[in-house]
Amino acid sequence: MSPEKHLVHVAGSALTHSCHACAFFHSKEEAYRVLLPFVMEGFEHGDRAFHIVGPHQRAAHLERLAQEGIDTVAAQETGQLEVRTWDETYLKDGHFDQYRMIDTLLAMLAPGKTPPGRISRNVANMAWATEDRPGVHDVVEYEARLGQALPERHDPVICTYDLSRFDAGVVVDIIRTHPMVIIGGILQENPFYVPPEQMLKEIEARKAQGDGRRACA
Repeated sequence: MSPEKHLVHVAGSALTHSCHACAFFHSKEEAYRVLLPFVMEGFEHGDRAFHIVGPHQRAAHLERLAQEGIDTVAAQETGQLEVRTWDETYLKDGHFDQYRMIDTLLAMLAPGKTPPGRISRNVANMAWATEDRPGVHDVVEYEARLGQALPERHDPVICTYDLSRFDAGVVVDIIRTHPMVIIGGILQENPFYVPPEQMLKEIEARKAQGDGRRACA
């Protein structure tokens, strides 16, 4: 199925050319209000759904999907729905390894994971990056590398951020790593987007500057 026959809608607009988007919300309810239509559209199309939630949110998330009419038991049995937690993905073994996580996500997007003519709709709650765990400060670099690594397919990856949990500097950098952004419940092309190669060079320069300051201390 071509992209023209399988448009993906989120936050009131079509994702026409990019599969990597960030979404900023002030509450869990706002996130569900904006993203549930995107999820439901996927089930109507027969698409696969891969969701990553907090370690204690899995049961509540499945219940919320069930309230929308999704047979979550059947969907999980057939593989159409998969819900994992941070501890099984981002924070596996108690720490964050950006390279391991990119490999995990790309494996989930492998062509054999979805039926022919269908896509995988992926939603990841990124609040794990505020946990006190080794490696979590690499979240901006991870987002840049993910944008570089995502295959040329039509599988949307939406990274969701709770604005109450991230400081302004991190939010700005996260925005810069995504070509599409959802703010105020509206999807828009991101004018502040920085291509991965350029962003990674900037991150490396920051690291070098930080190392130099520590050496002089």
